[in-house]
Amino acid sequence: ICFLFSGLIGRSWAMVFAAGGFKVKLYDVAQQQLTSALESMRKQMKDLEKAGFLKGALGAEQQLALISVCTDLKAAVEGATFIQECTPENLELKKKIFGQLDLIVGDNVILSSSTSCLLPSKLFTGLKHVKQCIVSHPVNPPYFVPLVEIVPHPETDPSTTERTYALMKKTGQSPVKLNREIEGFVLNRLQYAVISEAWRLVGEGVLSPTDLDLVMSDGLGMRYAFIGPLETMHLNAEGFANYCERYHEGMSLVLNTFGPVPEFSGETEQKIHQAMSEKIPVVPEVLDARRKWRDECLTGLAKLKKQLKSD
Repeated sequence: ICFLFSGLIGRSWAMVFAAGGFKVKLYDVAQQQLTSALESMRKQMKDLEKAGFLKGALGAEQQLALISVCTDLKAAVEGATFIQECTPENLELKKKIFGQLDLIVGDNVILSSSTSCLLPSKLFTGLKHVKQCIVSHPVNPPYFVPLVEIVPHPETDPSTTERTYALMKKTGQSPVKLNREIEGFVLNRLQYAVISEAWRLVGEGVLSPTDLDLVMSDGLGMRYAFIGPLETMHLNAEGFANYCERYHEGMSLVLNTFGPVPEFSGETEQKIHQAMSEKIPVVPEVLDARRKWRDECLTGLAKLKKQLKSD
């Protein structure tokens, strides 16, 4: 498995696949970047192993031994069965990378992108190997959040989708297959709907930014960590149809009061930024510590969910 570029997503992906026992090659243009990436992964995997949160049946050293690095693109992808591009969200950059790959790969390798919002039709159209192209959008950070959105190009061969889905399942991720491309895919469409209404509620002075977050973390999020909105509806009445019968008028009434899409700037932005900065100062060390705490919480939650499923 080859991962192109060794930033946060590339490193996290590499750790996911190494945990699954796959040989992994990490590519970047600068050796120093790769050296830093290896050091970062070694420290993280050792810490996870010490805390009992390391994924997979292999130890940290065994997993690290599966990861190699390369600064030559052609050499990096040689022999790969799956290539995952992990560059920043820049359409021209990604198209350039896939254009280069299109010239050097064979007919069996899967070409996949980690993009969170760029449509496959914008990324892959015109490529000779377009049938082998797909989006595999992870949730940041992939090592701690297992969901992967698999989004085909209109010309993607169904076998590419099925092979990608099977591969993600084998690594312990939770893949979902979109039947067609759509702006924002699914996760971000749901996420942006929540963010949009959260913005309006705070901007209109209904509640404070910290209380808004509490509504999610100690309210909706408690349920959504284990079941989705549709199953929630099903369980909160005598089945889904009964929920719709009971609550459709109330839902329509509330939804009709929603305002237009916010511009995400101005006074509300300043208000939320101030509240978040008071809680978590915008200082690299503080932000990193909070991210580490978040990842530890996610790891603990993943462990609990796995235990509950096995029970």
